[in-house]
Amino acid sequence: MNADPSTDWNFTASLARLRYRIRHHPVLRQFLLRFIPLDQPFSGSLLGVKLSRSEIGLLGELLAAKYLQRHGRRVLFRNYRGLHRGEVDIVARHGQTLSFVEVKTRTSTAFGRPADAVNKDKQQLIQRGALDWLRQLGNPRIAIRFDIAEVILIRAELPQLHVIEDAFSLSDRSLAGR
Repeated sequence: MNADPSTDWNFTASLARLRYRIRHHPVLRQFLLRFIPLDQPFSGSLLGVKLSRSEIGLLGELLAAKYLQRHGRRVLFRNYRGLHRGEVDIVARHGQTLSFVEVKTRTSTAFGRPADAVNKDKQQLIQRGALDWLRQLGNPRIAIRFDIAEVILIRAELPQLHVIEDAFSLSDRSLAGR
């Protein structure tokens, strides 16, 4: 019996079938992304299949959610889409504060920090999502905050995560009726 499984025909054929399934089944790929650990270097692929841009973004959101949980936040919802065209990547509870977190993932820092991509239009989109979330809860009197989670995934390096708390706030006119 051969001790090296990589030379075993059955193992090689099974691995080839698994890679085919990963390449052609996006739901399976999204499921498997959940098991990529925070404490290992980023490879840019999943069992030898290159990750797409959207999958890298999804991986960034998954890593950010894990990071937030490890740092004392309770993740309540991911990828919230509001009724009034608003969206929030992560809604989390941090002590007595409800935080709405925008996750920005980059594979290079050559063009600046990931947080630089959260412009006024993106902030308004997140704010609309947050207001929709609060409306569904009956507009509770609770402290809220808008955070940005920066995820940097550079090949062969450990993922870098940084959370900017209170990155931006609601305008006063947005609070009318709250």
